[in-house]
Amino acid sequence: MPQRAPFIRIPVVLVAHAGTWLTRALDSMLAPQGYRVLSVASGRELLEQAPELGPDVVLLDANLQDVDSIVVCRRLRLHRAVSWHTPVIMITSTPATKQQRLAALEAGAWDYLSVGLNAEELLLKVDAFTRVKLETDHVLEEDTEPESGLYTKRGLERRARELVSDAFRRHAPLACVALSVEADATASPVVVDFASRLLQASGRASDAIGRAASGEFLVLAPSTAPPGAAQMARRLSQAIERGPRPAGLPPLEVRAGFEAVVDLHETPLDPASLLGHASVALGRARSAGNGSRIQRYQA
Repeated sequence: MPQRAPFIRIPVVLVAHAGTWLTRALDSMLAPQGYRVLSVASGRELLEQAPELGPDVVLLDANLQDVDSIVVCRRLRLHRAVSWHTPVIMITSTPATKQQRLAALEAGAWDYLSVGLNAEELLLKVDAFTRVKLETDHVLEEDTEPESGLYTKRGLERRARELVSDAFRRHAPLACVALSVEADATASPVVVDFASRLLQASGRASDAIGRAASGEFLVLAPSTAPPGAAQMARRLSQAIERGPRPAGLPPLEVRAGFEAVVDLHETPLDPASLLGHASVALGRARSAGNGSRIQRYQA
């Protein structure tokens, strides 16, 4: 192997395998390169332990005995057992078919490899994916609030640029939903913490949720057209208003505004306008009195 730049920190590789041979093989390959290799023996163990172990890379045996490996991979993503930018690599002991590769990628895997792959090539792939994960972690540490995990204003702006660029390229819809939690003490840390937790629990894995100001939240929603954005605003509002409140927390009322386009290529919208329009719509909803508590942006 050529000289490699050192890692920012020691990366953790979590291996889920049907037998011990895979862990031994990967441990002997990865440990000398600076990785810490951990293992679990089933898909259920992986889903249970991944959130606590916080792996930087997941190497998933394609032939798990207890749960179909494709299902395990999909659940890792849907249930956020690992972060959205954690690489999941599926490994099979037999030649991989096109259908297997497509199913794995659709479930959220970054790659689907045969164990017969050249060891040096496998190590290079793991190394490249790991560095992307660690660098992304480093960026997110500056773009998210340590306590809540929500995006900061800077983080929302960066994510908006990424999503606008992607939606424009794919001729895809994109939305931003802004929400304001109204209470006797809107700025109360208890109210903000309560709403933050409910939004994170209710949001989709693809959504970027951040706080624009005290009591105000922004949700960037990829692949979401106007009807979906209105539905999302209603769903998130109800989650906060109807969710079980801690003792002493007053009843909450949520106002929402959103901006959404069907095809960002046909209706260009820059990142600042996407965020700004949603905030303007929220302002109109807040001033509507007994009118609609959810407003779509209108120029």
